Amino acid sequence: MNWYSLGISKVFELLDSGPKGLSSAAAEERLVKTGLNQLQEGKKKNIAGILLAQFKDVMILILFAAAIISGFIGDLTDTIVILIIVVLNGIIGFIQEYRAEKAMLALKKMSVADAKVFRDGKIHWLPSTQLVPGDVVLLEAGNAVPADIRISESQSLKIEEAALTGESNAVDKTASELNNEDLPISDRKNLVFKGTYVTYGRGRGIVIATGMQTELGRIAKMLQGEEVLTPLQHRMAEFGKKLSLLVLFLCIVFFISGWLRGEDLIKMALTSISLAVAAIPEALPAVITISLALAAKRMIRFNCLIRKLPAVETLGSVTYICTDKTGTLTKNKMYVEQVFVNGNLYQTNDLKPLVHNENISLLLHAFALNNDVIADGNNFKGDPTEIALQETAAAENILPDSWPRLSEIAFDSGRKLMTTFHPYKGKVISFTKGAPDILLQKCKEVDLRALDKQVDDMASKGLRVLGFAYRIWDELPAKTESESNENELQFLGLTGMIDPPREEVFASIAECKTAGIVPVMITGDHPLTAETIARRIGILSNHNDLIITGSELAALDNETFLEKIEKIKVYARVSPEQKLQIVKALQQKGHFVAMTGDGVNDAPSLKRANIGIAMGITGTDVSKEAAHMILLDDNFSTIVKAVREGRRIYDNILKFIRYLMTTNSGELWTLLLGPLMGLPIALLPIHILWMNLVSDGLPAITLSFEKAEKNIMNRPPRSPQESVFANGRGFHMIWVGIFMAGIALAAQSFAIKNGLHWQTIVFNLLCISQMAHLLAIRSQNQSLFTIGIFSNKPLLGAVLLTLILQFVVTYTPALHPIFKTQSLTFYEFLGVGAASSLVFFGVEIEKAISRKRISKKMNNAL
Repeated sequence: MNWYSLGISKVFELLDSGPKGLSSAAAEERLVKTGLNQLQEGKKKNIAGILLAQFKDVMILILFAAAIISGFIGDLTDTIVILIIVVLNGIIGFIQEYRAEKAMLALKKMSVADAKVFRDGKIHWLPSTQLVPGDVVLLEAGNAVPADIRISESQSLKIEEAALTGESNAVDKTASELNNEDLPISDRKNLVFKGTYVTYGRGRGIVIATGMQTELGRIAKMLQGEEVLTPLQHRMAEFGKKLSLLVLFLCIVFFISGWLRGEDLIKMALTSISLAVAAIPEALPAVITISLALAAKRMIRFNCLIRKLPAVETLGSVTYICTDKTGTLTKNKMYVEQVFVNGNLYQTNDLKPLVHNENISLLLHAFALNNDVIADGNNFKGDPTEIALQETAAAENILPDSWPRLSEIAFDSGRKLMTTFHPYKGKVISFTKGAPDILLQKCKEVDLRALDKQVDDMASKGLRVLGFAYRIWDELPAKTESESNENELQFLGLTGMIDPPREEVFASIAECKTAGIVPVMITGDHPLTAETIARRIGILSNHNDLIITGSELAALDNETFLEKIEKIKVYARVSPEQKLQIVKALQQKGHFVAMTGDGVNDAPSLKRANIGIAMGITGTDVSKEAAHMILLDDNFSTIVKAVREGRRIYDNILKFIRYLMTTNSGELWTLLLGPLMGLPIALLPIHILWMNLVSDGLPAITLSFEKAEKNIMNRPPRSPQESVFANGRGFHMIWVGIFMAGIALAAQSFAIKNGLHWQTIVFNLLCISQMAHLLAIRSQNQSLFTIGIFSNKPLLGAVLLTLILQFVVTYTPALHPIFKTQSLTFYEFLGVGAASSLVFFGVEIEKAISRKRISKKMNNAL
């Protein structure tokens, strides 16, 4: 129901209440029907459910099956090692997800307060949870609004609604009915909403909605929606399914072919398990999780806190950043930007040399004296607009106690004026401030047409314009509170105020555009203000860029909206549902969306976005809990650093996918092709597991320390649909894997013919080949000698550690029975090292060809 369009008597009638509220009996009866005035949680995941969800991945289930089969046929070593890897990965995922389930708790905490309520005709303080529709509530400065309320009386009542609507100014509230239909929340001037705060004045009203029926409750319902998968989760899910099916097929073919050849069935079962373990990169989920955790830890250094690990890599896919205006792009603080006085327009900074001019001095005194700001040390408390005026005066050493206040006519939303009286040169001066259209009518000897044009010019720049005037009295009027004292005024000047952009935002928006990311402003503020800020910072830079309001958006059907959405750069006066609609529509168009915000109204879209970014300082608990990432310094430019880091870490994830899949395919081809060539099975299950543990895990993790590729922020975002096998990665995995297997099988054949330790030679050759491959793929296109051998010391350390461990397993007699190895001669080990280096040089040649191709493309483009 549109309560704002009804007269207060009609509201009382519909809610079966009156100016003195409800009786206790009636309230109790209603409480049974409506429930407590609090936010309810959606269906929560229990601890067991979160833990079990970590083990639903197809690759993990195949590994579980391999571990069970291995245990049944007596090889407990393999079983234990596989289970340790799987369980560790599950525990890491569980901890991350469990910590992320708190958004509803924060909303509930935010909404608990006491309220001053009429019950049985008397005023009582009651817990806000006990409120029901029909209760009459008293509101005073400093109160949290306990429910959605229709105002019945307002004495200069102002409400801070920034967290709910994005409006940076405190909103004047009135008791009058509003005739317009379908008003956005920010324009419902006779309603106040649960979760907002009274900043000034007092009032009373009747409760129209409680709990989940409030605007805050509707947001809570939206928060219960499902989250979307990250690009990496999409890719790894698809990759896991395809790989698992391929592995099952190969294992079955391998087992049947061995059985038909008359091989021992237990041996073939064990070798099939080895094949599954060799093909499935069981370390990959753990390596990705650990790498993301390391990146998240590193991002704290530049004030970026990651709440949900996959968000790190999602940053690399982001194509749109939908940002709230207030407190995100702007300072969330009003400043006087322009002053019109003596017929001239000045920037505030230009006033300093002119303060001795009589009119300018009087205007600055009006700033300082005509307000209700309270000094708190070096800071001011009160209405944001009045604080801006006070600070402008204070900058010129004009303080509020310079001329004491003798009397006042308090601000009233009907008059839209405020007047104060002060002693002045043995007489009395009154200062009046307020809406220019009303104030100018009260002034004498003014050019109304010229001043109206000046007001329109300033307002068209998105400035909030206030007018100032004064009057000299011989003595204080007898009835100072009379509105007739606000006539016959001398016009002083106009001020244009705005919540200005943060200084660092200009460069950040430019960097976003260079990186191929489209910044979009979504705000509850006025369209003119939004347009002004957007043009200043570069969000609106093209004549095709569109601005749309919430009411215009509501009038569009979904098809028309989808046609226009990529041209719309500014959304103004939008509701929380519309923010969510915008994010969903962009996702429907194939975009990956980052949404920044700090208010309760941002929480549903933060949760739905591919990556939700909350503000750490000004952000509400609700927005922080719903977000994937928090900017600890509220600095928009931190997003650009985070995008850079996201691109770097995703590049490195692709490197270790390429590394793990290539080395695993090398092991796979060696096992598959050997018997077809008449050679014995080259590796035992323990060899495979050792290589997958020692040469896969730690070395792959150290790839995450690799520095960013050149020009990482000058390329467009990677396509969210891009496969992990795209851009030659799949071809690389196949040819290098076959190349590794070819070298290993050639060495096996040579060793068998010459009576050498063939199985230990193949085991060492594959392990050291993997280290050679690791060094070669540190950069996508640059040579190892260009980027520097020592530029990633952790990786170098991991390679050395792997070689030392391999040496220990090969040459320690006590370990020979466990690992089925034999000590190699000096020449055997030398041959292994030389053969392994072929992989390194092969990949370096591939990169040299790639560099030449890229150079040729660039030359052709020029």
